[in-house]
Amino acid sequence: MVQLSGITPSGHTQLGNHLGAVRRWASHGGPEDLYFVSDLHAMTTQHNPARLRSLATEQLAVLVASGISPDHVFVQSDIARDLGALTWVLECTCAYGEAARMIQFKEKAARGGADGRPGGQAGVRLSLLTYPVLMAADILLQGADEVPVGEDQRQHVELARTLAKRFNTTYGEVFTVPAAVLPMTGARVKDFADPTRKMSKSAHDSAGVVFVLDEPDQVRRKIRRARTDGGSVPAYAPETRPGIANLLEVLAACTDGDPKALADEYPSYGVLKDAVADAVIEELRPIRERTKALLGDVAELERVRKAGAARAAERGAHRVSAALRLIGAG
Repeated sequence: MVQLSGITPSGHTQLGNHLGAVRRWASHGGPEDLYFVSDLHAMTTQHNPARLRSLATEQLAVLVASGISPDHVFVQSDIARDLGALTWVLECTCAYGEAARMIQFKEKAARGGADGRPGGQAGVRLSLLTYPVLMAADILLQGADEVPVGEDQRQHVELARTLAKRFNTTYGEVFTVPAAVLPMTGARVKDFADPTRKMSKSAHDSAGVVFVLDEPDQVRRKIRRARTDGGSVPAYAPETRPGIANLLEVLAACTDGDPKALADEYPSYGVLKDAVADAVIEELRPIRERTKALLGDVAELERVRKAGAARAAERGAHRVSAALRLIGAG
């Protein structure tokens, strides 16, 4: 059973990525599971090429430093030739209407006006429309049986299922038909400055975002400035006091505790914030240190990356060659 998960280097890895996904991948991943840095996915909107390249390298280092075996990681663009060929095959299998009704495309196209272009659908990059087909190629190329996704990505996995079935029926059996599965529940970390929104690595204002590579004093400063709610003592009430609830949930995730029970252990907001800062610093310390060591060893990180690319290419080569041959191109 192969599960495939990807993470997009749209910014520096943050605490929510770590507690919500990466830590779980490292501790609960199966022997055949695969994890990739989806740098091509970060190109659907305006970006700085040098920064994207740097972030992809950093993200790879973070995955390995977090405890994921180097044998199970790769960078998406390193297999761009086969991935691009398969994406084209799948685009020739997909109808325009199927891509255009993807919820994320409709929402982002409604905002429009990206990169100085006109508003509406005419103003967004074509890659935003075809991105779900690229995601289908990611899944089908590696022969994934399952793809753990949240509700916002389930529709994309359903498209991958549709395209796999259609190709197999029309041209011949090539692809495993994947299933979308809900991932194991991880911590849902909110922005410390604005607990009404998720912590995001691409947030415009990073004042409430703790990054995995932040130094301890930066972590402590951000948490001490975390927004709190009314009341004089900590209490776990997510609906009415989301700021304190977020702090308690982060502390619980780092200490394997219960947020409601933890609320009774701290007499004031200040004491709670110090405890959260201590726990987060210790949680991130080994990952930060190992990541920096890897980034400092250019030869080793390049070896890991090349080996991962070779394995990913080998896993998918027979599928893309078979698909091209059956569709009439090889």
